Amino acid sequence: MWTMWSWAKAIRLLVLTSYKPHVTHLYNQVTIKPGQRLYMVNQMYPYTVKFTEETFTARSAAEGSKASKRAHPMSCEGNGEKIKSPANTTSTSDVSPPAKKRPPPGPDKPESAGHWSQGLKVSMQDPKMQVYKDDRVVVIKDMYPKARYHWLVLPWDSISSLKALRPEHVDLLKHMQRVGDQMVQQCRDAHKLHFRMGYHAIPSMSHVHLHVISQDFDSPCLKNKKHWNSFTTDYFVESQDVVAMLERDGKVTVKEGASELLKLPLRCHVCRKEQPTIPKLKEHLRTHLPA
Repeated sequence: MWTMWSWAKAIRLLVLTSYKPHVTHLYNQVTIKPGQRLYMVNQMYPYTVKFTEETFTARSAAEGSKASKRAHPMSCEGNGEKIKSPANTTSTSDVSPPAKKRPPPGPDKPESAGHWSQGLKVSMQDPKMQVYKDDRVVVIKDMYPKARYHWLVLPWDSISSLKALRPEHVDLLKHMQRVGDQMVQQCRDAHKLHFRMGYHAIPSMSHVHLHVISQDFDSPCLKNKKHWNSFTTDYFVESQDVVAMLERDGKVTVKEGASELLKLPLRCHVCRKEQPTIPKLKEHLRTHLPA
C-alpha cells in the first residue's frame, strides 16, 4: 500500500528541460509548454528540481523559424528600398517577405535593372514618356522637371556615365546636342525663355543623359538646395564643354570635390543674390520671369 511518505518520495525528483520542458514523476511524464509555470503545492516535504539541456538540432531550429514566419508575415508596403518604375503596373501581394538588401555593385558588376537608379532605362522605352526618337537617341520628359521645360536626351547605346565615354562617342554626343537644339527651337516659349544643355558631373541616375532645361526654374519639383545647385553651379557641365574635353583628352574627367558644389549657398543664377531658403529663392525668381 502506498503511504503518503511513499508518494512524497516518488515525486521528489522532477526533471525540467530547456527546449521541450516536461515534468517526470513515477509513471507519468507531463509536457510543459513554453510560458507555463510549475507550482509546488505540497509544502510538507522538500523537493529537488533538476534542469537538463536537450540537444538543439538544426532541424528543430528551422522548424521554429518557419513557424515564426508563418505567424508574423511581413508586408511589402513597409519596404522603403523598393521603388516602383512608371512602367510597372503589375500589382503584387499585400503580404510578402521583405526584400533582401544587396551590396552596392562594383565596377565590373552592373546594377540590377530593378534598382531605382536604372529608371531611365525603363522610361526611355515607354511610348508615353517619349517626345522624340530616331535610330540613335530618344527624348523623354523628365519625370520630376525642375523648370517649365525639362527634357532628357538619351542614346540607345548603353553608356553608364560620363566616365564611360570614349573618343568614338564624340559624334553621338554632337547628335544629342543637335536633337536638344531642335527641342528648344520647337518649344512654343523659346522666344522668351533661355535654355541650357548639359550633364550632371555625378548623376544619380545611370545611363548618360543630356538635360535640356529652361532657366525659369518655375516648378514645384524644385524643392531643395541640391536640386538648385545641380543646375546652377559648375556641377552642371555644358554640353559643348563635354564634347570639347572628349575630343581633346579622349575622356571626360569630373573635377575632384564636385559633390561639394551641391552644398553651396543658394544664389540667384541671374543676379547672383544669395537667398536664405528655397521659398525665398522662388519668390525672388519670379522677379526675373518674362512678362
